[in-house]
Amino acid sequence: MIPRLRLTDIRKSFGATQALRGVRLEVQPGQVHALIGENGAGKSTLMKVLSGAHASDSGLIELDGLPFVPKNPLHSHRAGIAMIYQELNLAPHLSVEENILLAEPPHRFGWIQRSVRRDRARQALAELHAETIPLESSVQSLTIAQQQLVEIARALLGQPKVLIMDEPTSSLTRVDTENLFRVIERLKHRGVSVVYISHFLEECQRICDHYTVLRDGETVDDGPMKSANLRHIIQRMVGRDVNELYPRIPHAIGDPVLSVTGLRGVSKPSSVTFNLRRGEILGVAGLIGAGRTETLRALFGLDPVEDGSVSLNGRVSTKTNPRERLRQGVGLLSENRKEEGLLLNRSIADNLLMTRLGPLTRWGVVSHRLVRQASAEWMSAMEVRAQGPAQAIGELSGGNQQKVALGRLLYHDAQVLLLDEPTRGIDVGSKASIYRRIGQAAESGKSVIFVSSYLPELLGVCDTIAVMCRGALTTVKSASEWTEHGIIAAAIGQGDIDTDANAEPVGQVVGEAPPAGTQSNGLETN
Repeated sequence: MIPRLRLTDIRKSFGATQALRGVRLEVQPGQVHALIGENGAGKSTLMKVLSGAHASDSGLIELDGLPFVPKNPLHSHRAGIAMIYQELNLAPHLSVEENILLAEPPHRFGWIQRSVRRDRARQALAELHAETIPLESSVQSLTIAQQQLVEIARALLGQPKVLIMDEPTSSLTRVDTENLFRVIERLKHRGVSVVYISHFLEECQRICDHYTVLRDGETVDDGPMKSANLRHIIQRMVGRDVNELYPRIPHAIGDPVLSVTGLRGVSKPSSVTFNLRRGEILGVAGLIGAGRTETLRALFGLDPVEDGSVSLNGRVSTKTNPRERLRQGVGLLSENRKEEGLLLNRSIADNLLMTRLGPLTRWGVVSHRLVRQASAEWMSAMEVRAQGPAQAIGELSGGNQQKVALGRLLYHDAQVLLLDEPTRGIDVGSKASIYRRIGQAAESGKSVIFVSSYLPELLGVCDTIAVMCRGALTTVKSASEWTEHGIIAAAIGQGDIDTDANAEPVGQVVGEAPPAGTQSNGLETN
């Protein structure tokens, strides 16, 4: 059988940096092929070469057995190659409808056929079961998850031969992910080849037929997914054994440091009450749009609070602003790092250290030596792959950007960490490092609110899990009392109501064993 896609000895350098060092990849018609590797391994660069965003330095690309040299993204798109980027590539001020058909809007005699465009956009969203997304709304008004669905709908509209999905489920709920998997199955049966890039190896094992592992810009392993061993794949991916995906660091839970009662925002949240204790990791689950992000934004002072009270270390501090929250020792990691979390045109050092320059000054002047030393130490601690502290953070992969954003909160020494999807777009090996960092923060007495759509990590990392449903925080229990099924039931309003946020005894030492429902290596869940 002639492969649908074959890449041979693909090489690409950016200055002195060799991003691709002779990569090979072969994908058959109707095959879902997992492309696996750490952040910075070369996955996104390889796909940008294939989609025409980058020109390779050397190597051969064949499409349906014929040589193919992509000139630009439009050329690749018309040849049947569609790309869904991890960093969304949408026009924020245009409507959902306009974004879905932006590449080739239907027209006649030079005039756009608006009714045809609307019908096609509606059909594309319907295929993803996302009909509730309003076509007339601007993309910038949507949540990150909704924007991701718009990006996927646009890619599917062109009836591609090869569909490249770069972290397509990183912001999707379980329901949206299942819908996407069904779409992939239909595409597979139609003969479409799917290159599936994901750090969720359980997803790859479930949906993919074959896999290829990249490390440091080279192909280091490939084979059929059916017979693959996930521990072997992780070892090949990171170049070392990862013995524990969800490391549990023992830590003591103390008295409440953040008490929230009846918190209500402009639209969301509608009612949030909980206590966050010293040294506690509190996970927050819920469907997209349940109000998780809005709750963190209201707590940090980014969004207005309409009603309720917030007490920090026993002092009422409800309506405030981010500057005051930082001064109080509260830090936020936004799910939208591009618009709120980072200054993409500034250096890694600036992004790491900007909120706490005091320790880096001498006689009122910032010491460049101390800046270089501190940023290098934190880059090493967070395992950031980059040329050095002076490199613009916008040049890094999404996962490395996320590490810098989290590293800034830890450097700032915030005592309350509000983490919104902190592992989105981060590879398996780096996730384990992030989880360990969160556990160490709790061990040192810091308190963490951990919002995530990925239930295994909530069960594997958190002491307590709260579930939000339709803007309200309805259920708070010890992580050991939860299962994935129970969390989903509560998120859709079918779970038992339990609002006791102090279910665990104060001062309990946690972390000696993984929670019920997960294996110690964190690779599988019941």
